[in-house]
Amino acid sequence: MTTLLEKAVDRISKLPENEQDEIAKIILDEIEDEKVWYNKFRNSQNELSILADQALKNQ
Repeated sequence: MTTLLEKAVDRISKLPENEQDEIAKIILDEIEDEKVWYNKFRNSQNELSILADQALKNQ
């Protein structure tokens, strides 16, 4: 764990439980959202490459 993350966790741990849960939800949602975008981008690379090749051929 990085120093910055340790500092954030330490500060969060001092908050009331309901606020800790809200922050945890935000973090988990953000991680899941990043995973979804990464997979969409990764899966679209082949399609983008094909479209780029077609565009170059049609110039």
